[in-house]
Amino acid sequence: MKPDNNNLAVLSEFLHKTQKIDPSLVKPEALLEDLKVDSLLLLELLFEFEDRLGVSIPQDIPRPKTVGDLLEIVEKLTAGKKGA
Repeated sequence: MKPDNNNLAVLSEFLHKTQKIDPSLVKPEALLEDLKVDSLLLLELLFEFEDRLGVSIPQDIPRPKTVGDLLEIVEKLTAGKKGA
C-alpha cells in the first residue's frame, strides 16, 4: 500500500513542530525510534491523526516500527471510515 502524502505531511509537520525533526528524514522506511518517537510521542501522534482525520484509533493496535507502518494503520482506519 502506497502511503497517503497528506498523512505523511501531517506526520512530518508534527515531528518538525514537536521534535525539530528535519521533514526530509520522515520517509516511509524511517524507523520511528530513529525519529525519537517513543511510546508517549506515539500516543500524541495518534491523537493528532484522530483530530485531523476524524477517526478513532483503537488502543490495541500493534506498535508500529516504521513511519510506513504507522501510515498503514492510519490509512486502514480512514479507508474504513470512507466505506462506512
